Amino acid sequence: MTPFTYERATSPEAAIRAVAGTPGAKFIAGGTNLLDLMKFQIERPTHLVDVRGLPLATIEDTPDGGLRIGALVTNTALAAHPRVKRDYGVVSRAIVAGATGQLRNKASVGGNLLQRNRCPYFYNVHTPCNKRVPGSGCSAIGGASRSLAVVGTSEACIAQNPGDMAVALMVLDAAVETMNAAGNTRSIPLAEFFRLPGETPEIEFALEPGELITAVTLPPPPAGTHHYHKVRDRASYAFAIVSVAAVLDEDGTGRVAFGSVAPRPWRVAEAEAALPEGPAAVVASAFDGAKPTHENAFKIPLAERTLALVIAEGKG
Repeated sequence: MTPFTYERATSPEAAIRAVAGTPGAKFIAGGTNLLDLMKFQIERPTHLVDVRGLPLATIEDTPDGGLRIGALVTNTALAAHPRVKRDYGVVSRAIVAGATGQLRNKASVGGNLLQRNRCPYFYNVHTPCNKRVPGSGCSAIGGASRSLAVVGTSEACIAQNPGDMAVALMVLDAAVETMNAAGNTRSIPLAEFFRLPGETPEIEFALEPGELITAVTLPPPPAGTHHYHKVRDRASYAFAIVSVAAVLDEDGTGRVAFGSVAPRPWRVAEAEAALPEGPAAVVASAFDGAKPTHENAFKIPLAERTLALVIAEGKG
């Protein structure tokens, strides 16, 4: 591991100043992804600013009937929160489907959103990877790609977003609240927070240098039944091959997002409009323009079968 310095932030403003004013500095909370990346020499921060002690770990009702979730709320606390379980059940289901109890106890909501996209070549510093070394090439194209993205990719990168919670938040129209070094705050719709790779796959999030996530907000809960189904290679401690988050109404309409098929949680409005026509129509629309490899083309029919299962569950 490359040597680095460390400090504990005493306020959000101090944390932001420390990162914005120090080249190569990064925030750290639970560290469940960042520390792994540091051990593999993929991330090499010069300075870590620990934000775990900041007052960003509360869950509060908002005046409009929604929910504001502090960035340092643990995944365990969020999944177990009474209002989340009652009104935003897709979030609880998605979180419990991810990682292990120990990791969920440590991982924060903000950090979970910032976990890096997955690819075996990204984690192997001895292979070319545009995400790790821009311009070096993408070893996954023409290489081992079974777990990787089939839609939303580019000629520069086909890594996939591995999150569970993020897929559920996407289907709920969540937004990410941030603060920058000037003290300005903004709210970023989750659909705009994750960037597609294009020609710059190393830039995964719509954040400026030193910008700190302070909270995630949810609008009032949508009507309908909440579902999250995750298909994986083993029953626990495994990323999804395909996942589906959905909120379904009795009339067959609703919302749906797919996980582990794209560089970000994948939700397409036109595909949701096709829900009354059945899972085949939804998937045909959602994966229009997909560019699967010969190793991961199975993900598209698997997404259809997984959505069919979710729809069947919704009908009781």
